[in-house]
Amino acid sequence: MKSNKNDILENHCYTELVYKRINKKLNTNLSNSETETLIKSVLKETDVENYKKKGKNFYISNKDYNIRITINSNTFRIITVDRIRKIITT
Repeated sequence: MKSNKNDILENHCYTELVYKRINKKLNTNLSNSETETLIKSVLKETDVENYKKKGKNFYISNKDYNIRITINSNTFRIITVDRIRKIITT
């Protein structure tokens, strides 16, 4: 998966719609450049073991940032970013 991580880091891209979707999903108001900086940081800092390919998408999960990034595996386009649900056991 190491080559996929490098490919994603070098080739990931955005659409105008995804910036709005990310802000909505994360409940933030980041500028486009702030969003790109956040995504790039998460992609760089996430261990290769947390890069999963399922079907036509990559799912990159980072517990430190508490987010999961979904990326199209053919175009490397960012699809969305979701908060990771924390499971509380008692």
